[in-house]
Amino acid sequence: MNILDTIKTAKLKEVALLKSKYFYSFLEEQPLFNSATHSMKKAIENSVTGGIIAEFKRKSPAKGNINLNADVVELTQGYANAMVSGLSVLTDFEFFGARKTDFELARESNSIPMLRKDFMVDEYQILQSKAMGADVILLIAKILTSNQLKSFTNLAHDLGMEVFLETQNETEILENLDLPFDLIGINNRNLNSFEVSVDNSIKLAQLLPKSSIKIAESGIQSPATIQLLKANGFDGFLIGEYFMKDEKPAEKCKNLIQQLL
Repeated sequence: MNILDTIKTAKLKEVALLKSKYFYSFLEEQPLFNSATHSMKKAIENSVTGGIIAEFKRKSPAKGNINLNADVVELTQGYANAMVSGLSVLTDFEFFGARKTDFELARESNSIPMLRKDFMVDEYQILQSKAMGADVILLIAKILTSNQLKSFTNLAHDLGMEVFLETQNETEILENLDLPFDLIGINNRNLNSFEVSVDNSIKLAQLLPKSSIKIAESGIQSPATIQLLKANGFDGFLIGEYFMKDEKPAEKCKNLIQQLL
């Protein structure tokens, strides 16, 4: 199995356990379940600072430990002060080292749009995301059927959240052009080989309608790469490791944005 298959198998077991402990009614009773959401799509459309979605993650399967002991409140507030368009916060413990309170603390500390970054395999996680105060959920085309993508998207929209669809090849894009996603990400990293190719993302972006809000993901290491991607139709840029591996991630983020202005 490749890493995505491994993660999906583990996630299905994790969700089954959660469903046995915390019923749907428990999620619906959480204080943030009925809270208003913030539009990441509009934030990127209206951005004057480059459409950056800054990610908080402690480790990854591709890179191992990145910044295990980072302070989620200090760091995400630093990202917000740098005028990013939104935050992405990992919530997976087994593969990405997320702590149970990472998303909660980031939500309490920030009012800008937040993406819950996890591997959605069950509608339960969509309701859980709303209960956590997420504004956007991630749906990965590679691990979901077309029916799942449609039903998860509809449920997220019914709950007032936006959908960030992640794709990585031509088939995943062409098969989902009718899906009413709000943001579409093209991952520069091949999730089977971990190779990074910006050229592949540029080629794939041409398949999308001009009206799509296109987000480049993974392997973005410089203002020059962002400018190249922007010139080829990308509106936003999800950046995690480049910031997180630095001693001062928020400063790194601020410096990158200043170079884009």
